[in-house]
Amino acid sequence: MTIGLAGKPNAGKSTFFKAATLADVEIANYPFTTINANRGVTYVRVECPCTQKDKRCGNCQDGIRFVPIEMIDVAGLVPDAHMGRGLGNAFLDELRQAQAIIHVIDAAGATDIEGNPVDIGDHDPLEDVDFLNHEITMWMTGILKRNWEKLSRKIKAEGLKMSEVISDQLMGAGVNESQAHEALLCCDMPCECTQWTDEDMIRLCDAIRAISKPTMIAANKIDIAPEENVRNLNDLDLIVVPTSAAAELALRSAAKNEIINYLPGDEDFEIISEDINDAQKKGLHSLKDLMNKMGTGGGGIQECINRAVFDLLDLIVVYPVEDEGKWSDKNDRMLPDAFLMKKGSTAHDLAYRVHSDIGDRFLYAVDGKTKMRLGEKHELENGDVIKIVSTAK
Repeated sequence: MTIGLAGKPNAGKSTFFKAATLADVEIANYPFTTINANRGVTYVRVECPCTQKDKRCGNCQDGIRFVPIEMIDVAGLVPDAHMGRGLGNAFLDELRQAQAIIHVIDAAGATDIEGNPVDIGDHDPLEDVDFLNHEITMWMTGILKRNWEKLSRKIKAEGLKMSEVISDQLMGAGVNESQAHEALLCCDMPCECTQWTDEDMIRLCDAIRAISKPTMIAANKIDIAPEENVRNLNDLDLIVVPTSAAAELALRSAAKNEIINYLPGDEDFEIISEDINDAQKKGLHSLKDLMNKMGTGGGGIQECINRAVFDLLDLIVVYPVEDEGKWSDKNDRMLPDAFLMKKGSTAHDLAYRVHSDIGDRFLYAVDGKTKMRLGEKHELENGDVIKIVSTAK
């Protein structure tokens, strides 16, 4: 699973990415610092089920489990990117791989629509929200319209399935048939596809964008953002999380250098090094004050990642085991794996996720917490510890 970081240049995407992954990326105060997409591994933070046992599993930190996911920081987006302006083609090509998007916004309004520095409050960040959605919609529309006159005639003549044709056309944008079908249902398109107007296709692609690329807002640089900007962003019908990527990066760096005890998403930290000067102490106390003010844990980065996975994508974490009593695999490793799965997934779905042969030869499952036997259609819940029983060797 891949989470994409999107936004205009100089909004703090690369700082967000570095804070989330500790990858070595270039950060600078000018547009297009990121030219090629940065890829790294970040983590969803959850409470480990081993906290319900007498011992820790060895795969968590003080009862906190970090489940890995891929994160991609794509090149900054500028107006008319869908027409190839700036690094638009590279941006949109990379973004197709993302199942969800965290749109990093400069909540301080200290950069214009192109990503150039301006005075704090001079730019309205709401414009950035609309502009990203527009660019992705128009990018998809451009792909859908390629050879559409010929395709629409073929659909009509051969009675082809509309959702299948559209998903095939938009496969390069990361769209599947179920997403195309859902968009067609909610858009009430004209019956004759040969008569679809440009406005019809834009409306359809806007629905496909919202379904296939669910997006939330990271209101970055929140520590210097004017109150009006914060209020306006919070009024959006979107998930909005206040963030300070710079603060999170400082916390992660201090923890890595053993200056503080801090896990991503913690509400507080402990200074453990005695070898710090007064300036460093002052900086750490400023970070504490900011964390208390934000109330999201750390600099809000972990909150963004968790909400993208659990709220935008509606996923759960499930732990497959081979011994339902000890919650271990055949090598006696406790809770060795953690799978992210769609809410509503069944025990049989988990069997296939473990291995196709196990799915094909599934018999039943066992709930490691209750020891109850579960059928193939049993719906899994977040945090379940599950043993799969099959005839596969």
